[in-house]
Amino acid sequence: MRTSTIVLAASVALAVTAQAKETHQWTKQQHALQQEYVQEEMPPGFQVVNVEVEGPVFADASGKTLYIWPVTPLRNGNAGELKGKPTCSSTPTRVTTGLQSPYPGGLELPEVDTRPACTAVWPPVLAPAGAKPVGKWTVVDGPDGRKQWAYDGQALYTSVLDKKRGDAWGQSNNNPGGDSSGASREPAGPPANIPPQFAVKSYKNGKLLTLANTKSIYVYDKDQPNKSNCTGACLETFSPVLAPENVQPQGAWSIIERSSGVKQWAYRKQPVYTYNLEEKTPSFEGADQPGWRNVFMQLAPPFPKGFQITDTNAGQVLADARGRTIYLYNCNDDAIDQLDCSHPSQPQAYRLALCGKGDWHRCQETFPYLLAGAGEKSESNIWAIKYIDPASGRWVEPNDPGALRVWAYRDRPVYLCGRDKAAGDFECDGWGEFSAGRNGWKAFWIRDVYGRNGI
Repeated sequence: MRTSTIVLAASVALAVTAQAKETHQWTKQQHALQQEYVQEEMPPGFQVVNVEVEGPVFADASGKTLYIWPVTPLRNGNAGELKGKPTCSSTPTRVTTGLQSPYPGGLELPEVDTRPACTAVWPPVLAPAGAKPVGKWTVVDGPDGRKQWAYDGQALYTSVLDKKRGDAWGQSNNNPGGDSSGASREPAGPPANIPPQFAVKSYKNGKLLTLANTKSIYVYDKDQPNKSNCTGACLETFSPVLAPENVQPQGAWSIIERSSGVKQWAYRKQPVYTYNLEEKTPSFEGADQPGWRNVFMQLAPPFPKGFQITDTNAGQVLADARGRTIYLYNCNDDAIDQLDCSHPSQPQAYRLALCGKGDWHRCQETFPYLLAGAGEKSESNIWAIKYIDPASGRWVEPNDPGALRVWAYRDRPVYLCGRDKAAGDFECDGWGEFSAGRNGWKAFWIRDVYGRNGI
């Protein structure tokens, strides 16, 4: 099986093939490339910060990422906030709602006596007295009577997990491009600077450019700057993305003339196309054709050295140096405030119940942490080496008794599966509730041919 993922960010390419097992080819020039966004007026004290994977996001004066909590349909109802109506309150929630699971609401939550209120985990972005609306920025009334900022109607918050500029650890969906864990918070940011025909979607490898109907966008290596060489038989497989008659170039977007009166979009001087045979949208299928590449507006950081892309019979996963599949843990509790439970600072009862029936020793057999070697290090913010106490599941200091030196992704530990015996095994993918969409483990998919992660 020949599979490849090829990424364009200006003149920058990422190729992931089953034959070469290439990882990110990253340079300082590539790392500096950022997704272009629409400049908007903001109230004093706010800024736009570029973060890894998510791209440009809004931040407060200290650089902390701002988040929204949009309404999300769940199994038995909706959770999240309507525009103009924040509900994150200072009163701790003590029981479940029954929105996500087949179990009835009213069950006592884990660690109920110390469970924080929503506003303790998600501090509202308060508006000073006399604050006036600016563009899409408005002032709304919080449930406790305080005034807070909102963007495009959605109330804004920071996360207690974010410690420095560029952190976006509050995003409770630890699987971008994949299934959501309940009603997830997400970073708020300015709109991408793209024509209305296009959209941008977040995946683990970066910000993927698509059509508004989600079809992937491709470029052709044989094209020249602002000139298409895809003609004749080439057009049976790929279709130019035509520009409407009255549109104008914008930012990195230009318009070329294929023939008299026929205009085509070009991104960073490279004509763009869709793949006629694409079965899933979006996908990397067109990049399997020699000379064709997916377009990413911003590329994610490289995986740590020693990690590799491994083939499975369902696609490609991220693996350690021995080819063992790496897993991510996702968790949102079934409370009205939908607090995250995937981070080591949060209740471990859900994770321990799934991996070891409450026994942490058993969890270390079923889902052991991925240990970091003595000489290994991270070259990005999104990957880190940290120390964890396997008994409590909490982050600890390096010299603490029993501390394990482990790899972390988005400030959460990554795992291996005790059932995997050979490179390419992924026996634990979907282990948990609702195929691990609410509580459980998913393989770190780079490309899933069955589309469970949308690619």
